[in-house]
Amino acid sequence: MDIMIVAHRVPYPADKGEKIRTFHQLKYLVEQGFQLTVFAPVERPQELEYASQLAKVLSIKVITAPLPAAWWRKLKALCCNRAMSEMHFYSQALQQQLSTAVQASAPRAILATSSAMAPYISKAVSQLGSAKRPLLLMDFMDLDSDKWRQYSVTAGWPMRWVYRREAKLVAQLEQQVYRSFDHSFFISANEVELFGQQLSDTTKVSVLANGLDTQAFYPAEPKAADQVAAAPVFLFTGVMDYLPNEDAVLWFVEAMWPLIRQRYPQAKFYIAGMQPSKRIQQLEKQPGVIVTGYVDDILPYYQQADIFVGPFRLARGVQNKILQAMACGLPIVTTPLGAEGIACEDGQQLLVASDPAQFVAAIMHLLAAPALRQQLSDAALQLIQQHYSWQGVLAPLSASLTAQQGQP
Repeated sequence: MDIMIVAHRVPYPADKGEKIRTFHQLKYLVEQGFQLTVFAPVERPQELEYASQLAKVLSIKVITAPLPAAWWRKLKALCCNRAMSEMHFYSQALQQQLSTAVQASAPRAILATSSAMAPYISKAVSQLGSAKRPLLLMDFMDLDSDKWRQYSVTAGWPMRWVYRREAKLVAQLEQQVYRSFDHSFFISANEVELFGQQLSDTTKVSVLANGLDTQAFYPAEPKAADQVAAAPVFLFTGVMDYLPNEDAVLWFVEAMWPLIRQRYPQAKFYIAGMQPSKRIQQLEKQPGVIVTGYVDDILPYYQQADIFVGPFRLARGVQNKILQAMACGLPIVTTPLGAEGIACEDGQQLLVASDPAQFVAAIMHLLAAPALRQQLSDAALQLIQQHYSWQGVLAPLSASLTAQQGQP
């Protein structure tokens, strides 16, 4: 069965949330025997090499086309009353390649990654008769319209206006996708429920969860309790110019880190992730804070840490970094948003805190209780092994596709 995937970024290397998700979907589908062709816009020359590597690694066809200049995409979004995120990923050259391929090969299914890619598919299939129309699937991942709404709540002018506009236009696009596509997926039941509040019917939407590669993330040998107590190591990982990550780390360092360092003067906080913004880079002026920038291998940072912190105030969907920390056996303190969509319970696999005082208290409690740290670690590892293998969580995707194989 031939499937076309229209991805908003080349999903390789699998080094950030949405690229990890899409890469493992592709890998899974190849293992299930599907024939894949991936279409993706590219913004930087290096992405062409990534596309070539992806094609070799998975033995699939990858087609790319360049994006126009960023200023032109923004101007076109404003002039045409389109969402910025939609136009950010739109390449007329890629549209032509996709439309030509759809007309020539009549794929049995097309899968899009994010609502921003829906216009590509709508245009590509618009000239097909109903008998040739492929199955259309959308992986929304997160409910992006609500993410932009969250941004608008705390932003100042003029970004408040920009985010409100984006939330409105993306919501319209999401609902259009629901009407015109055959089925859509979200990363968690929370996202499905939130989207359902905008609709009268949710029969064409379901959960396609994130998984975890337990061969890539696993615990290190435990440290001695006195070593942890003398110089505890804290960790946050992620793309560090992404607003929810940036906000989380700034809040943690400004509101909580001084209290932690007062009690543990040798404590260290590693902020490990690519593209740290200027505000994140400035945090290295704080005692004990280390900003790594891009790292070739994130596993050693998980394995040297004692506690993973997820102080999210802006977030949507399941946080891969929380799953990774669980797989590495790290005790975790996070806000409710960090635990959202994960089949965990406060006090069982992690600790949940809503404000700085609760967050610091939870950290102090963990550092004073080695048995609790081990208990949380063991329970989190068990949760990952039972519920978050990629093979298991991607079964609904395969089911949606194979259900069509017997149809004319």
